[in-house]
Amino acid sequence: MAAAATAVGGLFGGAPAGASAVEKTPLLSPSFDGTVWAVTYSADGSTVYVGGSFSKAIVNGKSVARSRLAAINTRTGALLDWAPVADDTVRALAVNGNSVYAAGDFSKVAGVKRDSLAQLDATTGAVGAFSHTMSGSPVTLGVGGGRLYVGGKFSTVDTAKRTNLAAFSLATGELDAGWAPTTDDRVEALAVAGSRVYLGGSFHKTNGVSNTLRLTAVDAVDGKLDKTFLPRPSAIVLAVAVGPDGIYIGMGGTGGRAVAYSPTGKVLWTRVFDGDVQAVTELDGIVYVGGHYDRACTTDKNGAKGACTDGSVSRVKLAAIDARGKLLDWAPQGNGVAGVRAMAANPAIDQVVAGGEFTAIGGVTQKRIALFS
Repeated sequence: MAAAATAVGGLFGGAPAGASAVEKTPLLSPSFDGTVWAVTYSADGSTVYVGGSFSKAIVNGKSVARSRLAAINTRTGALLDWAPVADDTVRALAVNGNSVYAAGDFSKVAGVKRDSLAQLDATTGAVGAFSHTMSGSPVTLGVGGGRLYVGGKFSTVDTAKRTNLAAFSLATGELDAGWAPTTDDRVEALAVAGSRVYLGGSFHKTNGVSNTLRLTAVDAVDGKLDKTFLPRPSAIVLAVAVGPDGIYIGMGGTGGRAVAYSPTGKVLWTRVFDGDVQAVTELDGIVYVGGHYDRACTTDKNGAKGACTDGSVSRVKLAAIDARGKLLDWAPQGNGVAGVRAMAANPAIDQVVAGGEFTAIGGVTQKRIALFS
C-alpha cells in the first residue's frame, strides 16, 4: 500500500498532485548471505527474480540453499521453489515471457555449461537451449523489440567481434548480425525504450565517435548512434532507467548524482548525494535511487570526498525524487558501506525492490533484499 509522499524543506518543494511513494517499511521476506547484484520482476509482478553471489537464503532464521539465483513471491514475501544453481556470480537478470535471462561470471547453470549467459524457465528453472560463448564479462541486460541486449566488457560473442555490446533474437536465440554498436570501455547499464537503447558506463566513444561519453543512445535495430541525444555527463554512469517523464541515471564520481534528461539530452533535474548512486528505477512518476551514500545534499554542490557543502538530510542508501526533481521524505534508511546495488519496479503491483549489500532497513534486520509496496 502506498503512502503519501511529501517533499523535504523549502528547497525541495512538494510532490505533484496525486504522487505517492511506496511504503518505507519493507515486506517481510527472505534475506541472503551474499551480495544481491540483480533483481527483476515477472511481467505480472507476482515474482521477483534475484541474482548475486549468495549461496543461501535465510527464512525465519533457517538457511535454505540458493546458489546465486532465487525467486520470491512479491505479495507474500515467501521464498519460492525456483532454485537453479549457478557456479559463480550472477550480475544481471531480464525477463521475457516465461524465460529468465541471466548474465554474469558463471560457466555452468544447473550443471549445464553456459558461458556467462543463460536462459532459464521462469517456472521450473530448467536451462534452455540458448547458448553462446563470450570473451569477457556481461554485466547488464535489457529486453525489447524481440531482442535481448547485453552490455559489459567483452570483445567477441562466439566467433563474431562484439565490443562491449551485443543483441540476440528472442525468437531464435541467435546473435543479431545487424546490431553491433561499440564502445571503448565498459558498459555498466542499458535500458531499452522504443527505438532507442540507452547506454551508460565509463566509455568515451560510442561507435568510434569522439566525445560521445558515458551516456548515449543507439538505434534498437541497427545500432547506429543517435546524435540527437549526447548529454555527456561528468562522471561514470552506473545505472539507467527510462520513464514517461525522462531518462534517469545514477552516477559515481566525487559523491554521486541522480540526473533526469529529456529525450534530446537536456538536463531536467539533478539531485546530489555524498556517495555513488548505483541503482535507479521509476514507478508512477517517482524515481527511486539507491547507492552507497548516507546524505542527500540540499543543493547541487558537494566538496571533498563528495561531502555536501550547503547542508544535507539523511538518506541512508535509499531515496525518492518526484517528477520535478524534488527530494521526497521517503527514507527507509539502509545500512552498510556499499549499500544498494540494484533496483526494479513493477506497476502491476505498485512495488519497488532493492538489492545489494545492506543488512538492515530502518534498523530492522533485512539482509540484501527489500520489497517496498
